[in-house]
Amino acid sequence: MKSQIQLKLFATLHEFTPPSADNYVIDPGISIFDLLEQIEMPRGKAKLIFINGVKAQLTSTLKGGERVGIFPPVGGG
Repeated sequence: MKSQIQLKLFATLHEFTPPSADNYVIDPGISIFDLLEQIEMPRGKAKLIFINGVKAQLTSTLKGGERVGIFPPVGGG
């Protein structure tokens, strides 16, 4: 059975945002790594990952109903 997440991609990652990002359909148990492959985002571009406001890893899995935020590496000087 499919579930949905709310997917937010920030800054330079915005170009990878799927049209259905607010109700993105996933298979429960999918990892962040597999989610990035699904939306065709190179995993090296994802630096900070948050699930429901909590820092997560590429290996973290989703059940459905989560808010997922992904940020690129931050530059500065």
